[in-house]
Amino acid sequence: MAALRVLSVGLGATLQDGGRHGYLRYGITAAGPMDPLAHATANAALGNATNATAIEVSLGGIEVTAEGAVLTVAVAGGAFAVSLDGQALCPNVVLSLEPGAKLRIRPGSAGAWCYLAIAGEFAVAPVLGSTATHVRSGLGGLDGRTLRAEDLFSVRSRPSIKLPPSRIAAPWLDRPCDAIRIVLGPQDDYFAAEALAAFLSTDWSVSPRNDRMAMFLDGPRVRHASGHDIVSDGIVMGAIQVPGDGRPIVLMADRQPTGGYPKIATVIGPDLGRLAQARAGSRFRFVQVSRDQAVAARVAEAAHLRTPPPREPLVRTSFPSEFLLGLNLIDGVHG
Repeated sequence: MAALRVLSVGLGATLQDGGRHGYLRYGITAAGPMDPLAHATANAALGNATNATAIEVSLGGIEVTAEGAVLTVAVAGGAFAVSLDGQALCPNVVLSLEPGAKLRIRPGSAGAWCYLAIAGEFAVAPVLGSTATHVRSGLGGLDGRTLRAEDLFSVRSRPSIKLPPSRIAAPWLDRPCDAIRIVLGPQDDYFAAEALAAFLSTDWSVSPRNDRMAMFLDGPRVRHASGHDIVSDGIVMGAIQVPGDGRPIVLMADRQPTGGYPKIATVIGPDLGRLAQARAGSRFRFVQVSRDQAVAARVAEAAHLRTPPPREPLVRTSFPSEFLLGLNLIDGVHG
């Protein structure tokens, strides 16, 4: 059986599928990808189900190799530095990974997360119907933990032949984080009109204090008009809580199931990945939209993945001696 081996890996890399849904009432949140659109794009580029299991790679990076057979893999997400046996590739790419070849993914010019998918499926047992890793509760993935060097994944792969790398033509992944769309509520009535106006006009900055559970925002404090405690209710990914200190917190994929602070607004689904890809220090504003506009944005996002994204051949921009020596540059010999 084909396998994928982790040669080295930084902090925060996990296995994630589309998420563990339907268990929030039991106190179990969905986990799943921080950037759902990038995760789905990596899978769609290979003809997988868009919610199939993939490796979520953080800014710690990862290096992997194939064992047993050639694997076709895809990388999609932020503008990470991707290389195959030292040859630089583009950030969003499909490639053949031969046994012994080394695929390296490192932080690049932008983005905080990317996804490594395989043509086929990881042979990992689901927990409550999902392979998504939730590290704080130790559920899913590999014993509920982050990946380590020498982890070995058996892969039920589709037959693969060696093909040249190709770029995933997915312009929808080019998403600058300058404006994040939100729907106000469900507890926006806990804030005066002046506080809501300030919230929407502020240039917010992503704090270094952020992870898969929550993203803290730096900026002016948001003042409550009706206290800062509510009866705890359910939390969705993208909910923006404002605790007693007035500092907004955006709840992310590994959020707690319930919370007792007012939620001033909720990031719309299509902008969750855009926000998740913002690195510490990134600045942006919130833009209020209606529910109808949020639904229309979700419909437009889904349209991108109705068919697998096209692939485009990579144009070689460097010609090292090893590459030239591997070519037959002579088409005939004349006396």
